[in-house]
Amino acid sequence: MNKSPRTRQNIAIIGAGMAGVTCARTLMQAGHTITLFEKSADLGGRMATRDSAFGSFDHGTQYFTARDPRFVMALETSPTLVKRWSANAVQVIDEAGLVSTPPGAPVSEAHWVGVPDMRSLVAGWAQDLKAPSQIELQTRVTLIEPDALKPGHWQLRTEGPDDARHVFSGFNAVLIAIPSGQAQSLLQNSKLAEPWITSLDAVQTAPCWTLMLAFPQAMQPDLSILGPQWSAARSKHHRIAWLARESSKPGRSPIERWTVQASAEWSQEHLQDDPARVEAKLLKAFAEVTGIHAEPSHVDSHRWLYAKTFKPLGQSYLFNVDQGLGLCGDWCLGYRVEDAYISGLDLALAVL
Repeated sequence: MNKSPRTRQNIAIIGAGMAGVTCARTLMQAGHTITLFEKSADLGGRMATRDSAFGSFDHGTQYFTARDPRFVMALETSPTLVKRWSANAVQVIDEAGLVSTPPGAPVSEAHWVGVPDMRSLVAGWAQDLKAPSQIELQTRVTLIEPDALKPGHWQLRTEGPDDARHVFSGFNAVLIAIPSGQAQSLLQNSKLAEPWITSLDAVQTAPCWTLMLAFPQAMQPDLSILGPQWSAARSKHHRIAWLARESSKPGRSPIERWTVQASAEWSQEHLQDDPARVEAKLLKAFAEVTGIHAEPSHVDSHRWLYAKTFKPLGQSYLFNVDQGLGLCGDWCLGYRVEDAYISGLDLALAVL
């Protein structure tokens, strides 16, 4: 493939989460033309937000931390898109809903959230992608293959709403920034990068069921707050790993809303369950942990198939300069938002 780093390249990036957008904006700022493909209707990947009549839910990433100086610097350039979330000092809750860490224990590092919702940071950064670069939402890439009309380049076959099918062509490089399992399937279907497919076998990820609840009755004057005084907790309950009061985050609406994330083990065990059954079981566990037995006015759920990496790739990216193919994502290094940022940045720098 034709890839001189000193000339403007036409680069396809598959996946518009933190890794993909970081990679895209870095390459665009260096003078390359980017086409960013995202199968969902929104940018952000697991930095996701679901809207409801009662307010929004960050049903994927709940917060993130910043340790790498490059990520810290990037956040400092976006003060309107992120805010610190105190979370009343994150607690640890046992099966009976009892706090098992001392109240007021110091938080080791700042917890940050996007404002006004979690997807805002990635969406804000994606605005840097100016024409002729473009973003193709609701566009799933099904095949990567040599360009039929332009030797030495790539073309992508895609599917969109109403089974719409298109071919995008003329790419010097294709960079894949999606979960490891999805990346592996795409490479296998495209009969590409067999050594990478083998390497991806070693990456281990876990699913997560997420429950979203709203209690608008808590806005009544005599119910200023519902349930526990803490706003975020890691849970030891066998069904639940995390709970957070969405209304406690900066920039959110005040209606009492909770996001509940199931444990990896429970999510795997109930991976194929009907959503209504999952919601009922997690709602029961939520009441046990928080003491909130009121009937929610809004119940919703989401299943993440690739929620958390337990065994990462062990390097920040994969790139084959001769083929013009690359891989990045949080799963290369771990599962944190910062891991995704570093992976996307490092791959962009490798291309440059």
